Amino acid sequence: YLTFDAGYENGYTAEILDVLQELEVPAAFFVTGDYLDRNADLVRRMAAEGHIVGNHTMSHPDMTKVDGETFRAELKGVEDKYFAITEQTLPKYYRPPQGVYDEASLKRAQEKGYQTVFWSLAYADWDNDRQPSPDEAVEKLNRRIHDGAVVLLHATSKTNAEILERLLTGWVEMGYRFEPITELFR
Repeated sequence: YLTFDAGYENGYTAEILDVLQELEVPAAFFVTGDYLDRNADLVRRMAAEGHIVGNHTMSHPDMTKVDGETFRAELKGVEDKYFAITEQTLPKYYRPPQGVYDEASLKRAQEKGYQTVFWSLAYADWDNDRQPSPDEAVEKLNRRIHDGAVVLLHATSKTNAEILERLLTGWVEMGYRFEPITELFR
């Protein structure tokens, strides 16, 4: 299961989408309110190409530290912006900012109809000033790939854009296949 977090855009998402389209790999993009405000065309493309667009909250707060009304508003704001852009209902998949959660926040998301999606494979790809080389990134990810992996990559990473085709093709050669995250909840 291939997932991307997208809180802001610095020019790599279109390239990532091109690779996903070419290789026919489904993905999920967890977006913030700011991302929706600034990248409507990319969000429409994600939806049009069959990718899941999920909720990463309006402002990326620690959702374990907000009250119930703020929690609701953080999710609802993304839902409303997504509908305004695509005229579609946002799929009910939620990724807590920074993966921070507690029992109460998981319950709140569930009460709003959301499936919470974490990850089982990630690497330090979010710091644009400290990107690993393409070879280092592929080696790290290949060493950690496993059956049923939920892969988290950041769409802001230059390295990810550079390695994506090589990475996905290599994983297919290893015998892996890609499924949409909807399959996690069947």
